[in-house]
Amino acid sequence: MRVLVTGHAGFIGSHVVTALREHGHEPVGYDVREDPADDVRDPAAVAKALVGVDAVCHQAAMVGLGNGVADAAEYVSRNDLGTAVLLAAMADAGVGRLVLAGSMVVYGEGRYVCQEHGVVRPGPRAVADLDAGRFEPPCPVCGAALSPGLVGEDAPADPRNVYATTKLAQEHLAAAWARSAGGTAVSLRYHNVYGPGMPRDTPYAGVASFFRSALAREEAPRVFEDGRQRRDFVHVRDVAEANVAALTAVRPDSTLTAYNTGSGDPHTVGEMATALAEAYGGPEPVVTGEYRLGDVRHITADSTRLRAELSWSPRVGFREGMREFARAGLRGQ
Repeated sequence: MRVLVTGHAGFIGSHVVTALREHGHEPVGYDVREDPADDVRDPAAVAKALVGVDAVCHQAAMVGLGNGVADAAEYVSRNDLGTAVLLAAMADAGVGRLVLAGSMVVYGEGRYVCQEHGVVRPGPRAVADLDAGRFEPPCPVCGAALSPGLVGEDAPADPRNVYATTKLAQEHLAAAWARSAGGTAVSLRYHNVYGPGMPRDTPYAGVASFFRSALAREEAPRVFEDGRQRRDFVHVRDVAEANVAALTAVRPDSTLTAYNTGSGDPHTVGEMATALAEAYGGPEPVVTGEYRLGDVRHITADSTRLRAELSWSPRVGFREGMREFARAGLRGQ
């Protein structure tokens, strides 16, 4: 199969290209970082790239929390307009298979259970609570403590920042394309992806990259809040394999299916920082109590659907992955 990989020069895209080749497919790279003409917002350039292509793996995106709404137009342009242009060109070219780099950020907060009121959805955390070090969201009904759990794909979407909103819009656009063009679309909702080739500590890098970059400077990783926020850290090679599985799955229905793409082995951010520091042999992490507006407290995946329907399972364990990541190179180094 000949697969157009947008964003092929990026962190995840480069691993998807490798995985496709290892499985006997032909990846076709398309990335504005390598060629300024490869802009997914350019209809003519995209149409040319789609010639002879069987499927598209859409990894190109502007990532990160963003700067409030100051850069909202740029996020919408790159992520949503770019996706719309790509989908229109796919419809014209008769390319009917799409795998989209989705994100767990579409959920907002994860799944919470109140002992009295069952499953509840807390709203955004109050600044006054964060300033006072009260990081756990309370029950929106009674204010009691909540128990976090795994979030499934059928949970209501509740994006909490501009980036998250654009990722949800991408899914809606892909679903509309699938229905109108008779195509099939999969959104892999990535959780916290890490591994070799991760971008270093830019404003758009993930927390694992920030910690790894600090260790390279012989500095202690700085852990925000109290370090007990739960995440699902999934290795980039496992994510790349999920993309191959989604591209090759037989899906006769003209719709979009979302799959959580996580390890299924949640850890706190503090645990991750400690494991990485130990593997690197650097300073112990420092818990700062700082916070970022727009961050959620707990978000961990239920990846059962992906395992069951696409026969995918992660192969890189948490400790093994952190040992490798501790010595792996980062982009920009």
